[in-house]
Amino acid sequence: QVQLVESGGDLVQAGGSLRLSCTVSGFYYMIKSMAWHRQAPGMQREFVARITTTGITEYADSVKGRFTISRENTWKTVYLQMNNLKPDDTAVYYCYASTKSPPDSWGQGTQVTVSS
Repeated sequence: QVQLVESGGDLVQAGGSLRLSCTVSGFYYMIKSMAWHRQAPGMQREFVARITTTGITEYADSVKGRFTISRENTWKTVYLQMNNLKPDDTAVYYCYASTKSPPDSWGQGTQVTVSS
């Protein structure tokens, strides 16, 4: 199995930047892709960004051009660089690992709050 721990969440003003980190431990070789999701109060969890083993990235329309997902080649850490943050980006951000053998893994989340 894979264990995930997020960090880097904080309170930031609109227009500011944050970098989230997801530290990975366990069976790295089981990972097919990793992603960031977020959940705002009273809302469903939503997809933010994904990166595959080959480095292909995918983003939600709401964050394209502002957020960048990246990873270390060994999958030890996955990052989410968030620029030009908006109040609508306020949410708990979760790291997610899609693995070759279920179950997939979720982290415990890190809070991002963007003030206007």
